[in-house]
Amino acid sequence: MKKLLIIHPALAPYRVDEFNALSKLFDLEVVFIFENVWNHRFDQDKLLSQLQFKVSFLLKGPRHKGRVFRFGILRTIKSTKPDIIFGFEYSLTTQYLILLKRLGLIHQPIGSTIDDSIEICNHVQSKSRYMARKQTVRHLDYLVVLSNEVSEFYQERFHLKDSQIIVSPILQNSERLRANNCELERIADEYLQKYHLKGKKVLLFVGRFIPEKALPNFINTVHSILLDQNNITLVFVGDGETKSGIEVLIKEKQLEKNILLPGRYEGSSLYAWYLCASGFFLPSTYEPFGAVVNEALIFGLKVFCSHYAGASGLVGENGILFDPLKGEETLNKFIKFISLVDRVDDIQLTKKPSLMANYQTDFIKEWRKLMYV
Repeated sequence: MKKLLIIHPALAPYRVDEFNALSKLFDLEVVFIFENVWNHRFDQDKLLSQLQFKVSFLLKGPRHKGRVFRFGILRTIKSTKPDIIFGFEYSLTTQYLILLKRLGLIHQPIGSTIDDSIEICNHVQSKSRYMARKQTVRHLDYLVVLSNEVSEFYQERFHLKDSQIIVSPILQNSERLRANNCELERIADEYLQKYHLKGKKVLLFVGRFIPEKALPNFINTVHSILLDQNNITLVFVGDGETKSGIEVLIKEKQLEKNILLPGRYEGSSLYAWYLCASGFFLPSTYEPFGAVVNEALIFGLKVFCSHYAGASGLVGENGILFDPLKGEETLNKFIKFISLVDRVDDIQLTKKPSLMANYQTDFIKEWRKLMYV
């Protein structure tokens, strides 16, 4: 079994199944360089208890303008003796791995995980990232990307071979998320009663309240429909820097009865919200992937998804894609989406089977490319 070393920023809930699946293909060790995901408060003890492989941390090193370098990377490589090494993005970690290999201090194939959507690939936001991508890709043996479209981009733009690119979207195990159905249904029924959601079309958002999610813009665009049809409720689950602005906007538009801000949740308390919903929406103007789209589909929800989200490729016939920067288009497609979803009735998980196909076959096929290194 090949030994795989992955250096990753921090552990998020939506990475648990991906890493555990990799541990069945490789002798896996993951080194995290942060204690938690930036701007999140995930329960790390609970997440770590679900992992089925060796984990370690490198937390010491300089930081400058959001970039970090961690001491001990070379020492970790020498002690671990991996067959293959992965960094992340075009980070200082990845640059350091390239430097070590060019100096002859390591000899293993190296790669990087790139969490960009095709939209981000085509419209790089900064010149520094554009140059970092240009200089980095040509020194890497492998890339892990989120979609076939991104894979084709790198093959065409940088002349990489298909064998050098692993297409591995961030997908979770449907059975794990839906496992505690009795508990989820109990919590969801509490939400249903507390917020008077029964008989309404409940559209759910889950995520951080940050400018990139474009939540105020979305509210401004659809507020007339919400006021006109009093059977629609938008539920924004999360927290963040734009929350106060959203609260002001709700009052200005007199949407107190149409929009709920219940707070931030994780684990079963979060998943239960999907059971309370008729559909899901993600109006981001910048979204490398959007693991919440995968979660919504797992819980049987149709999705109203921005085409800027990398996860828009998961939606297919199970929802509608739209451009949140085009108000009229958004409004017209939102009206159509409303007509596709049902009102919330009694909570029963079996009523909404997962809309996600089993990804394990494709996942294994892609990562097997490393087995012949």
